[in-house]
Amino acid sequence: MTAAPPARGRRRAPTRIERAAGRAAALHRPRVLLALLLLLALTCVMLLDGYLRAEVGDDQRVRTGASSSEVPDEILDGGPILSFPGGQAETTSVPDKTIVLTFDDGPDPTWTPKVMEVLEEYDVPGTFFVVGSMVSRYPDIVKDLVDQGNEIGVHTFTHVDLSYQSSARVTREMEQTQLALAGAAGITTTLFRAPYSSKPDAIDNYSWQVYQQLGEDGYTSVFIDTDSEDWKEPGVAKIVEGATPEDGEGASVLFHDSGGDRTQTVEALAEYIENMQAEGYTFTTVSGAMAEQQQQQQQPAGADGSGAGGPAAGAPSGTGNQLQASHRPATGTILYEGKALIAAVTVAEWTVPALSAGLVIVGVAVMGRFGLMLVLARRHYRQRNRRRFSWGPPVTRPVSVIVPAYNEKECIENTLRSLAGSTHPIEIIVVDDGSTDGTAELAEALGLPNVRVIRQENAGKPAALNNGIRSARHDIVVMMDGDTVFEPDTVGRLVQAFADPSVGAVAGNAKVGNRSTVIGAWQHIEYVMGFNLDRRMYDLLRCMPTIPGAIGAFRREAVLQVGGMSEDTLAEDTDITIALHREGWRVVYEEHARAWTEAPRSLRQLWSQRYRWSYGTMQALWKHRKSLTDKGPSGRFGRVGMPLVVLFQIVTPVFAPLIDVFTVYSMVFVDFQAALLAWIAVLAVQLVCAAYAFRLDREKYRYLLMMPLQQFAYRQMMYLVLIHSCVTALTGGRLRWQKLKRTGEVGMPSGTGG
Repeated sequence: MTAAPPARGRRRAPTRIERAAGRAAALHRPRVLLALLLLLALTCVMLLDGYLRAEVGDDQRVRTGASSSEVPDEILDGGPILSFPGGQAETTSVPDKTIVLTFDDGPDPTWTPKVMEVLEEYDVPGTFFVVGSMVSRYPDIVKDLVDQGNEIGVHTFTHVDLSYQSSARVTREMEQTQLALAGAAGITTTLFRAPYSSKPDAIDNYSWQVYQQLGEDGYTSVFIDTDSEDWKEPGVAKIVEGATPEDGEGASVLFHDSGGDRTQTVEALAEYIENMQAEGYTFTTVSGAMAEQQQQQQQPAGADGSGAGGPAAGAPSGTGNQLQASHRPATGTILYEGKALIAAVTVAEWTVPALSAGLVIVGVAVMGRFGLMLVLARRHYRQRNRRRFSWGPPVTRPVSVIVPAYNEKECIENTLRSLAGSTHPIEIIVVDDGSTDGTAELAEALGLPNVRVIRQENAGKPAALNNGIRSARHDIVVMMDGDTVFEPDTVGRLVQAFADPSVGAVAGNAKVGNRSTVIGAWQHIEYVMGFNLDRRMYDLLRCMPTIPGAIGAFRREAVLQVGGMSEDTLAEDTDITIALHREGWRVVYEEHARAWTEAPRSLRQLWSQRYRWSYGTMQALWKHRKSLTDKGPSGRFGRVGMPLVVLFQIVTPVFAPLIDVFTVYSMVFVDFQAALLAWIAVLAVQLVCAAYAFRLDREKYRYLLMMPLQQFAYRQMMYLVLIHSCVTALTGGRLRWQKLKRTGEVGMPSGTGG
């Protein structure tokens, strides 16, 4: 009796399956979003770290020799301190017998503290023009500088030549550095020194525009009178000589506390201070020099500087914990944003090195896996293809082939006709799992011999397989998917291993039948290289983790002994395989028993399938976790198989895409050529392994041309799938068996692979 169509104008009530699918989709969306957010966060952390680690240059301008026709002569010939009070440019010179010690490019975790020790020893202040990215990485040093009484100035965030940058870039460089200072020391500053600047007479038309812009924003730009040129490492004597002013003149002196080996700088600094003090010089900061110059201009000739014309507030007279005149307390939004920046950088500083170390470990593991697979795969091939190799007397008795089917009308005919051509005697049991598309009727209408159709309400694949096992007439059962086709000799080859009474199950060689598309070609490479090469290795190690659902054979006795196909996990094939190991049965791989299956055609279907596989594998491993402490055969799988599966199917796939991520990171921020060569080397190793796997399976090499693209796109998707599965597992989510849309394009095989 057919159901009446819904009344016009009324919506059809969703079925139980549709309601379950809707609930599953609603649960999975947040987890997919969480996986994507995790990837985005990792990407942002790496970008931030790369941005912060941009190398400080060697004090060379991007361009030199530009005209200075627009720069006023009084600026070019003026002092080293440039300010814009009331919008008018004016310069200030350092008073005679006065030294302003300035240090560029820090803070540095090695050299800045050493410089601070020298300054503290001689009770001398310094003015440190800091790079914002370095401040973000070493905030404690900046706080120590401020607490010691030193003055802080901005040296941009990335040490870029601002002369040829946009106005927006200039503003951004300054604001980012101020944020870093606010987060590190709770201050902002009005002092600025441009990277690659020197004396005022070097100002050109390009840089003048920058100084004017910053002057309007309230910044005081600081140049130098004498250059120690310590970055050239000319020797202590040369550094002291270069920093010494002539004829008792005051000077703004340039040293560096970062950007290279500053051993000579530290040694020269102590000698320089002693020499200058012996000649009657005093030391101050930029703000102190400005205050002293202003005081000298205001007081009457011959006055001693007392009373109203005394030292300006905030002018330093040695080191000590005081707020410099150029410093402003950071409050409100900028303070909290600055602390957030420091926190983010701290996370990046820990995350990227940790990922780098993990990547090294994973890289070694991946290379070790490739090497192990090649050695064991060759040994497996030579062992199983010897003329004298035999499992025992030929297995000729009939077997039962179970085909679970749910809405397989596009594929079921090809599947059953391929089985009907089997050279080995078989009975075919089609278990229709509540199909709504006429799959059962189509299977019966074919009229093929030895085919039985068993109908059941929709209960899932494990239930359908168990129903088939109970109904099987023979002691060996072959399980396959409803979208798979066998070659005529597939069943006969698959069951020969049962001549060995210790063998409880046999994994066949699953091949991708629809490999004409890009996605199909990627999966074809994965099946040949990953799955089948892995199975050779696991076979010899006697810890095969999974018999593919597309093609596997079992002793009926063994399956019943472990309780049949379990519904506890989504990976019933992995679950039953591990259960057989734990009961002492041997699981082997038969490379010559080939099955042709229809792989997902779209990225969405591929995601759905691999999500179920990876999550189901995690469920199965967790279910059988006690094998880690078991003795005997169960313990063997726990000691050998479990760690290998966790390492090679969960841990390394999660981190393997980082090879590509770090390659891009290194190309952008480190060394493009070296990173590219390293990536090509890794790809070459993979190609060698893939080529050998294709040779063993007698596949055509042309598909390997898709492998480089596979590394960029396919592997990243597998990474997201695995992260999604991990998130689902950690949040306690559950999935239903998900049906993929099939087209039936995989027909009868016309021979061997190719």
